[in-house]
Amino acid sequence: MGLSGGDDVKVEISEVGKLKDRKKKDKDSDVEEIGCWTKLRFIGSCISSRSKVDNSISGITTHCAESKSINGTGKDQPPPVISSTTTSIAESNSSTSKLEDELKVSSRLLKFAFNDLKTATRNFRPESLLGEGGFGCVFKGWIEENGTAPVKPGTGLTVAVKTLNHDGLQGHKEWVAEVNFLGDLIHPNLVKLIGYCIEDDQRLLVYEFMPRGSLENHLFRRALPLPWSIRMKIALGAAKGLAFLHEEAAKTVIYRDFKTSNILLDAEYNAKLSDFGLAKDGPEGDKTHVSTRVMGTYGYAAPEYVMTGHLTSRSDVYSFGVVLLEILTGRRSMDKNRPNGEHNLVEWARPHLGERRRFYKLIDPRLEGHFSIKGAQKAAHLAARCLSRDPKVRPLMSEVVEIMKPLPNLKDMASSSYYFQTVQADRTGSSPNTRNGSNGVRTPAGSISRNGQQHPRSLSIPNGSHASPYHQQFPSPKPQGKP
Repeated sequence: MGLSGGDDVKVEISEVGKLKDRKKKDKDSDVEEIGCWTKLRFIGSCISSRSKVDNSISGITTHCAESKSINGTGKDQPPPVISSTTTSIAESNSSTSKLEDELKVSSRLLKFAFNDLKTATRNFRPESLLGEGGFGCVFKGWIEENGTAPVKPGTGLTVAVKTLNHDGLQGHKEWVAEVNFLGDLIHPNLVKLIGYCIEDDQRLLVYEFMPRGSLENHLFRRALPLPWSIRMKIALGAAKGLAFLHEEAAKTVIYRDFKTSNILLDAEYNAKLSDFGLAKDGPEGDKTHVSTRVMGTYGYAAPEYVMTGHLTSRSDVYSFGVVLLEILTGRRSMDKNRPNGEHNLVEWARPHLGERRRFYKLIDPRLEGHFSIKGAQKAAHLAARCLSRDPKVRPLMSEVVEIMKPLPNLKDMASSSYYFQTVQADRTGSSPNTRNGSNGVRTPAGSISRNGQQHPRSLSIPNGSHASPYHQQFPSPKPQGKP
């Protein structure tokens, strides 16, 4: 998906660290986030595939998804799989049988018929398109609560249906990985895979629908900023998901693609990790790492992994540090629209992480001081540890979870700190006294200055406490029931 000033592309990086960008530049795929996935402003090839659905049961041949492997020319990849009406039923059944043998399908997963998913998504019509996932287009659908039958829109269970992009072998590998990992892994902070469909050339996955969309959407594409407590709640939930994969699952799983667009939010802003196409089993026995091609998203991958191809759970810890920085700063991991020296978030932030006066420069200015001082300091220190150049120094995710647990509930808001007001005044070139009272006398937030005017940056409310316009505009989320 397109970045502001950069490309959020999954990359394969050579041993010498050179990046070869093979992101498809389709002028029709300008995107904006809504709902659970990314809504395309111009639907493009996702919808062109719908006509193939209408004409053939093997129809959704979509080209909207980005390739996870960037090799420059793509010459090593097989040509796109093209459906043929001359393919015999025997060949189709043989192909399906081989794929099912390759899958380690959990007994809890439901097997869907293609026609049922076609009906559930209203024939994959444009109005049902949510956007694109890691390997294909995503459609909104409705199925019965405890089965696979389609139901009337707005009733039953709302789901997200992913279709496989046939363009390249990598998509098939990721599809298999997604089924195998999410079929076995069950945790409140992992997105739930409900079932799958294998029918002729069709490869589809059915997930729970996440109504709040992605963390990326809320951090970078919304006018109103996420409140501090919700940011910390999301970071804690995502940390719990990684801790489960690394330390609690039956076998260690290295996620390998931890980033804001892969953190989805339910109605109450509970974070769930999605897209397990790049996940790998961790090292076993006396092995310290897994050797593999360097895959991931530029700006999030750990430096030692980029340089050596040695993958460990500490690679995920580094990626968590990058995302935590994005949460703190409201900045993207890579943004070429920033001034020189600020394109790479990690390199820009490092000098600020350990110094008290510089530390305030990190915090998202849109929060207007409505963040916990202790919480932000602890989070910044934690981010610095996660981003250590020495992977052995990085904490385990279980330790990260313990550090993060109290942060959503801390109430020492920076907006009431005179020191923070001084730092803010340094930014704007004014003095904290003139900012808080027109006659040069410092007045507490919400009080009356000597000229009889109320402080403009806060509002009195009936119970005697104070609330800023920021809090009035973004109330705490209310339980909304099952999506």
